[in-house]
Amino acid sequence: MFDSFRKTPGERGERLAAKHYRRDAYRVLEQNFRTRQGEIDLIVQKGGTLAFVEVKTRDPHAIAQPREFVTAQKQRRLILAARRYLMLHPERADSTLRFDVVEVVLSRWGGASVHRIENAFTL
Repeated sequence: MFDSFRKTPGERGERLAAKHYRRDAYRVLEQNFRTRQGEIDLIVQKGGTLAFVEVKTRDPHAIAQPREFVTAQKQRRLILAARRYLMLHPERADSTLRFDVVEVVLSRWGGASVHRIENAFTL
């Protein structure tokens, strides 16, 4: 239990997002997939759908919603990283692709709310 408090907020958010997807029967294929083009926080699969996930973690007093930090530039980098992933895993290229954003808002008391936005943006 105390290990969760030693993690950075971003690490806690990614862990909570992965748990959220697993609860909904997704397989987490990758965490923190890195390329020169960018990083993808989570890559998950359920059936024939492959989702590239950006996790944004904030405290409840942030000046904007977490999803607002996924800028057009960040979206382009995610798309380039997703293309690289598909080049490395051609067996998944026929999947239905989508880009999700998961908003994690941490409370001061250790709790969190997780909100998944499926198809947050498209190619």
